[in-house]
Amino acid sequence: MSVSKAAPPSNAAAPAPRPPTTDLSVSRGFSSWLARHKCSIAFTSYQTGQLFLVGVGPGGVVSFHQQNFLRAMGLHVRPNRIYVGALYQIWRLENVLAAGQVANEHYDRLYVPRNAQTIGDVDIHEVAVDRSGRLIFVNTKFSCLATVSPTQGFQPIWKPGFISRLAAEDRCHLNGLAMEDDLPRYVTAVSRSDVLTGWRNRRHEGGVIIDVRNDRVVTDQLSMPHSPRVHEGVLWALDSGRGYLIRVDRETGAKEDIAFCPGFLRGLSFQGRFALVTVSLPRHEASFAGLELADTLKAKDGEAWCGVYVIDTKTGDTVEWIRLEGAITELFDIAVVPDALCPMAIGVDSPDLQSMVTFDPAFAPLNPA
Repeated sequence: MSVSKAAPPSNAAAPAPRPPTTDLSVSRGFSSWLARHKCSIAFTSYQTGQLFLVGVGPGGVVSFHQQNFLRAMGLHVRPNRIYVGALYQIWRLENVLAAGQVANEHYDRLYVPRNAQTIGDVDIHEVAVDRSGRLIFVNTKFSCLATVSPTQGFQPIWKPGFISRLAAEDRCHLNGLAMEDDLPRYVTAVSRSDVLTGWRNRRHEGGVIIDVRNDRVVTDQLSMPHSPRVHEGVLWALDSGRGYLIRVDRETGAKEDIAFCPGFLRGLSFQGRFALVTVSLPRHEASFAGLELADTLKAKDGEAWCGVYVIDTKTGDTVEWIRLEGAITELFDIAVVPDALCPMAIGVDSPDLQSMVTFDPAFAPLNPA
C-alpha cells in the first residue's frame, strides 16, 4: 500500500528562507592554548559586520560571542577597553565588570558601547591610541592617517609624501598602522599611486612599508601588504598578495618569510612568540588572479581558508586554528585580549543595551576645581 502526500494549496505561503549560517570549528588544543596564555582574542568580520570575542567557557569549551557593528574592521584593545572601527564611526567599548565579577555566570569581561565618534564613510581601516590618549586611524579613502575632531569628521595628521593632496579617491590603499612606544611608526600601502584607485592595477608588486617619522620607504618589494606591527623591537607585516607572514629588516628592508597561510591575510597580533593572523577567502573567482598567492596555493595543492591561525614565529608552524565555513568568508583584524578568560560584549543593536544601566557609586564634585 502506498500513501502519497497531498500537494499544498497553490496560495500557501512559501516557507521563509533560512538565514545564512556559519560553522565554526577549532583545533583540538585551542582552548588549552588560550588558558595557558591567560588571554582571549577579538576579531572582526567587516563582510557581515560582526565583532567576535573568543575565550574559554565552562568545562574548557571554546566560547564564541559575537555582536553586530556595521562593517567592523580595525581593533585596538586596552586592558578594559576595545575600540572598533566601523562603517562611519569608531566605537569605544568599556568593560563594566569589576575584578572578580562575572556576567551571565561565567563571562569575566562585559564590554559595553559607551561612545561612538562619527567620522563619515572614509573606509576606516586600522585604529590605535597614542601615548596622549589621542585616537588615530587609517583613513584609507583620503590616503592619510587621521585623528578625530570635536567639530569635523576627522583631522589629518600625516600623509605619504607621494600623495599630492587629500582627496576621497583611495589612491594608494593605505591600510595598516604600526605603533611603537605608543606613537605611529610604520604604515602599509598597496602602491605609491597618486591617482583615483590607482592601486588596483598594482596589487602584485610595489607594496610599501613607510616610516612615518621621516617618510622613508622601508621596502617597496611587497604585494598588497597589510597590518605592520612592531613586536619586541622587530618589524612584522603581512605580505598578503603572497600569503606570507614576514619579518622585515628596518634598515635594509630585507624581508624574511616566516609562514605561509592559505588565504588572504589581514590582521596581526602577538602573544609572546606566537603571531595570530586572520585569513579570508577570495571575494570572487578573479580576486587572487595575478597574485603569487594563487600560484602558491596551486603548487601546494591547497585551498584558501577563512579563519584564524596561531603561528609559532620560531618555527613558522601553525599550532592552533579557528575555521569559519558558510556565510562568513572575510575577516579583517585581530587582537589579543590579555588577562581575560571569557569575554562578551553588547552590540549597538542589542535590546540589552537599553537596559544595561551601570553607575559609579562615588559622587562627582559639584563644583570641580
